[in-house]
Amino acid sequence: MDQLVNIALAVAIIVVQVLLIKLTLWLYKRWKFSLTRFTLRKAIPLKIKDYEVLNVHKQGVLFLVIYRLLRIIVVLIQLLVSVPLMFYVFPETEKFAFIILGYIWNPLKDLFWSVVGYLPNLFKIIVIVVLIHYLVKILRYFSNEVALGRLRINGFYPDWARPTFFILRFLCYSFMLVMIWPLLPSSNSQVFQGVSVFIGVIVSLGSMSIFGNLMAGLVMTYMRPFRVGDFIRFGDVEGFVVEKTGLVTRLRTRKNLLVTIPNSTLMSAQTSNYTMSAENYGIIVHTKVTIGYDVKHDIIENLLLSAARATKHIEKHPLPFVIVTTLDDFYVEYEINAYTKHTDLLSIIYSELHQNILDAFHQSGVEIMSPHIFAHRNDLEPQIPKEDMNR
Repeated sequence: MDQLVNIALAVAIIVVQVLLIKLTLWLYKRWKFSLTRFTLRKAIPLKIKDYEVLNVHKQGVLFLVIYRLLRIIVVLIQLLVSVPLMFYVFPETEKFAFIILGYIWNPLKDLFWSVVGYLPNLFKIIVIVVLIHYLVKILRYFSNEVALGRLRINGFYPDWARPTFFILRFLCYSFMLVMIWPLLPSSNSQVFQGVSVFIGVIVSLGSMSIFGNLMAGLVMTYMRPFRVGDFIRFGDVEGFVVEKTGLVTRLRTRKNLLVTIPNSTLMSAQTSNYTMSAENYGIIVHTKVTIGYDVKHDIIENLLLSAARATKHIEKHPLPFVIVTTLDDFYVEYEINAYTKHTDLLSIIYSELHQNILDAFHQSGVEIMSPHIFAHRNDLEPQIPKEDMNR
């Protein structure tokens, strides 16, 4: 008789559990669309500055995922109650019911007390994170003030402010990690330490070149060989500095080609800064012509000087000057030198200077030709455009 009662109770538990599962699924389907519509009407896009982290559509998808997980959790809780009850009904499986409850309850109990025991360390971590966070905000404020020129420190340039802030921020967060690391759960376990060492080795091996570029970028920042916007020369590459990062420097050539140079490579070779030289001293634009010995040098010098004076963006002070660089077997080499501060227009200045030299020499009837073989010119026309000869 007792056995029949136990079987009846077990069947009743199964029937009730099946009904509860069906009720849960029915309520899930009934409220699914209505709760989703309500959530979408009340939802506001979540933004961090200009980045939209969660728009309304993503919030609706996230709500559906959480709603499905809630349905699964409710069914599991029902099963966690009903399955041990079924075993408890029969005397033969009564102990097994307590074993199942122990499998469920003991981990939950241990997890609860572990969380409670970890609360002091958690509060220490929160205090450390908050203090470092506000320290970084203070450092960012002062770096912005220095970068904008509102706060001046003798010997400290404004363009040092941001890289210095990044260095100090990195040191602060590194110090924070060192203080938090021993407070993490299981930080003293051998598995935790082994994984930490493995990650450290992987990072150190993979970041050797990255670290070299970072150090080179850091050194160049404080050496100040060039700034963004300067026109520089590196090897055979000339261009304007358009971007300086911790790893690379990007140049835009006169042909609008974007050249990316690793900082370690840039640091290991000679770099010429045209812009800085032009601002402080003025860049000397120079070009050479070779003329035969049959023309007096003062005529050539006057023609070259007049061509330089007629060129735009050439400075009047200091004055242009001509030097004789070579006395060859068949010709004399003259070099015209003139000052300019417009490094962004060097190619245009050179082109105009060459045009003016051609015009000045042609109008004066002087050939720009270096004869290596002596020849009688009685029957040969001068090598000057005819339209200039007819003037």
